[in-house]
Amino acid sequence: MALQHNAVLPTALKTPAIQKLSNKRVILASASPRRKEILQTLGLAPEVVPSTFAENLPFSSFEDIHEYPVSTATQKAVEVYQRLLTDAPDDPPDLVIGADTVVFTHALPSTTIEMETGVRQELLEKPSSKEDNMRMLMDLNGGVCEVVTGVSLVYPILSAPGYEIKSIDERTLVFFGDNPDYVLKAYADSEEGLDRAGGFAVQGRGNLLIRKIDGDFHNVVGFPGASFFKLLDILVEEEEDFLAI
Repeated sequence: MALQHNAVLPTALKTPAIQKLSNKRVILASASPRRKEILQTLGLAPEVVPSTFAENLPFSSFEDIHEYPVSTATQKAVEVYQRLLTDAPDDPPDLVIGADTVVFTHALPSTTIEMETGVRQELLEKPSSKEDNMRMLMDLNGGVCEVVTGVSLVYPILSAPGYEIKSIDERTLVFFGDNPDYVLKAYADSEEGLDRAGGFAVQGRGNLLIRKIDGDFHNVVGFPGASFFKLLDILVEEEEDFLAI
């Protein structure tokens, strides 16, 4: 007998996409409590199955740096989809959601400046120490960084290889205020930013460092909920077999 699944919460808006997700096995391929919380706020409570993908794609191999988090998100989602299908072929996932959020330094305007100067945005990893966090914050202080989340959806289809992948990337600009050094040091000493790409948590005390945000706030936290649901709506409208297998 097939197991019963339903990731849709009573609070969810009754859109065509949400109705399609009813009684489906929906998986979040991430251990991030922030992504889970954002989805629950928007009416979706997927199973959490963290990916074992090593997240070691060579950043320098991407001509368009925005493809980097999309590729990582895709690898995460495919790994979980294939593993669950192997472990429980009688209870396969209907939809696997992969996501990866990265922070790039000093976003450039959409001009030819980058091409002419050879300047390339740098990837900001998680700080390795409080001192490294302070260095990152001083670099970002008074400037702007770009937060990019890649989201990839994997779902079953009848043709080979048996699944389809659809992806998006969401980009948000974060503008830092001109904060005095003692504020930056106090934040670095709090250690809140140690496990965050870029070294700050916009939904926590790191918000004190931010002057404004241009784009989706939830994207900076870790998951662009609005764009995710828009992608679902597009798939429901354009893909006849989406969530129908």
